[in-house]
Amino acid sequence: MKNSRKWFFAFEAVLAVLVAVLAFVMFLERNGEDLPKVSVIVQNSDDNRWAAFKYGLKMAAADQNIELYAAGTGGTMTPEEEIEIINREIKYGADAVIVQPVVGDGVEAAIKKAGKKVPVVFVEGAASAGPQEYTQPVVQPDHYAMGQTLAEELLKDFNHNITGKRLGIVMETAETEPAAARRKGLEDGLQNTGAIFCWTFAGAVSHDGKNRLEEKPEADIVIALDDDSLTAAGECAAAGNLHGALVYGIGSSTEAVYYLDTGNVECLAVPDEFSMGYQSLSEAAKCLRRSHYKMKGSLVSHTVIRREELFSEENQELLFTMSQQE
Repeated sequence: MKNSRKWFFAFEAVLAVLVAVLAFVMFLERNGEDLPKVSVIVQNSDDNRWAAFKYGLKMAAADQNIELYAAGTGGTMTPEEEIEIINREIKYGADAVIVQPVVGDGVEAAIKKAGKKVPVVFVEGAASAGPQEYTQPVVQPDHYAMGQTLAEELLKDFNHNITGKRLGIVMETAETEPAAARRKGLEDGLQNTGAIFCWTFAGAVSHDGKNRLEEKPEADIVIALDDDSLTAAGECAAAGNLHGALVYGIGSSTEAVYYLDTGNVECLAVPDEFSMGYQSLSEAAKCLRRSHYKMKGSLVSHTVIRREELFSEENQELLFTMSQQE
């Protein structure tokens, strides 16, 4: 009887060990599975303006169990360079691609071709300027609404009386759909107000170590329609080289916030780039895991920030996402 009990307990012990070993093996197998890989391609990928966007991507990748890879891009990509990077990422195993498309010949056709191999999600805008139907979903801010918001904030500051005020517009490019929509929203918002648009600058503001806004005619107000232009205008104002113009604009970097905090920018419209990153990767993940899922585009919100409310409780989360480092 005693021997049989010994054998019984020995058998149970062996069985427990086998169960533990099996569970450990299953754990290793589960964790050794190849995760779906999503590659992200944006202009000047190391720029601080992408901090909140990248943080959103990382949070979504963790939630969706996705391997995330950000393709390194320095400066402004040409259409040929972006096409080459897209094809390279797919060749080296990307299961889906999130891309900020460059406007140029052949880009749209190349992205459509890539979209037949893997899911492709656009961020920030479409591959061509002007309204159109997209074959790929676009996750982006409401660019027109941001332009309108700047007009509303400007009018608010001047009690809706800007008759004769000279306005300068600065933007990184005039060729993309986001840039065109932002400008139209601004101009529509200021229609019939008596304001004078005295100049527009489209291009890289910094050239050979010089801020080219210094060369522009005097304006009462300078409106910057993207982060690079906003920080350049803030820098120029800080140096006293903007002829006393007030600066309003769109920004998403800690540099943009810095110039707001120092009083060199009056008002900042900040797109929710955290949500742009999170939603774009989530859409790609759904498509990878559901064979018949059709990806959807979406608009993300934006927030108006003033110096006096910069560190208010409601802005803390926004500032946190903008300050994340890799």
